[in-house]
Amino acid sequence: MKRQLNLFAALATVMGTMIGGGAFFKIASVSSLTHNAWLSILVWPLAGLIALMAGLSVAELAASFPEDGGAVRYLTVIYGPKIAFLFGWSLIIIYYPANIAALSIVFATQLKQLPHLQALSTTSIALLVMLIILLINWLGSKLSSGVQKLTLIIKLLPILAIGIFAIWSNQTNQLAGAPGPQITSATSAFSFGQALLAVLFAYDGWLSIGNLANEIKNPAKTLSRAITWGLLGVSVIYTLLNWGFIKTIPWSKIVGNQGTALLAAQKLFGSFGGLMISLGILVSIFGAINGHLMAGSRMPYTLGKQKKLPQAAFFAKLNPKTLVPTNSMLFECAIAVIMIFSGTFDSLTDMLVYVSWIFSLLLFIGVFILRKREPDLLRPYKIPLYPLPPILAIIGAIFIIINTTLTQPKLALTGILLTLTGWPVYNWTNKHNRA
Repeated sequence: MKRQLNLFAALATVMGTMIGGGAFFKIASVSSLTHNAWLSILVWPLAGLIALMAGLSVAELAASFPEDGGAVRYLTVIYGPKIAFLFGWSLIIIYYPANIAALSIVFATQLKQLPHLQALSTTSIALLVMLIILLINWLGSKLSSGVQKLTLIIKLLPILAIGIFAIWSNQTNQLAGAPGPQITSATSAFSFGQALLAVLFAYDGWLSIGNLANEIKNPAKTLSRAITWGLLGVSVIYTLLNWGFIKTIPWSKIVGNQGTALLAAQKLFGSFGGLMISLGILVSIFGAINGHLMAGSRMPYTLGKQKKLPQAAFFAKLNPKTLVPTNSMLFECAIAVIMIFSGTFDSLTDMLVYVSWIFSLLLFIGVFILRKREPDLLRPYKIPLYPLPPILAIIGAIFIIINTTLTQPKLALTGILLTLTGWPVYNWTNKHNRA
């Protein structure tokens, strides 16, 4: 693969993959869980802080190992191939297809909010948008990264418009007189933890940039900058956006309502302006799906190239004209199709975040392991204020994992069991490769 992605392309992939359906639709589940307007705002910068601490920690690993495989490569170095394979397997069968499926569902849901489109089938729209994005990626990484850059610029417009116009709007300030943020019991603390899990989906995706290391110019410096700047920017954007929602729309109309973004746009800009903002939201989700397929298809390709998957040659094959892993793209989309028919937006996103944070915890701990085991390792980027960021990231990860295991045990068990199906696959391929 050619190194043709610069810092802006990497930053666009980080931010573009994060900014999608979660930015506009997680306010529905967050408000239902917190039952408090201010807590529903504060959860966004808190999640941003956890994600930033995670990003600062992993950026050191990315700079030290700027190679294909991303986090799978980091885990291999720290813990060995078995743990790393299970993470790669979870990405292939849960993380990327669940993201693609969930965002395709929410794209269809948002499209049906537009005039005269209510009668369309949600499933049919979700499948169609996935097919279009598959075709874009099939034509090469130059086109798909170009789409990523363009959609990032477009998707920022509705977010900034809602946030900025809410500041100077003459509309009634719905936050005036709202009860202050309060967590009064263990139940409300667990509910806030579930809200935090929901919001972390909106911050998810930045780790995928490591999968494109072999296509990025000067990856040792570019990866750490893209991760850090991307997370900082997105944290500010998300907090501003959700503050705009809650300031503009009465609280009673926000709780549980996935159409909150559309209501806010219509109230601030009128019916035509609301339509334009809705189209911008659709572009935002489109870009996020594109980013997940672009990065996600590289994972089975990388494991196939390393002969760590059954039928490895199938996954390792590149399109001879566009030099992209089209077989891996088809495989990820096939799993996503199954998920579209079997899951909901919130159930899919909660499961993928839960599983990914289990392995993220291992990465944060791994920073300490590598610092002690390989003190002379070349580190083009070192974590600022070390060891504070990885410690805070570890605390955040433990809270998320414990809270989800206690409050959503079926979802947690499903995610763990699906991940563990990779164990016999790893043993089989190892045995097959030795034969």
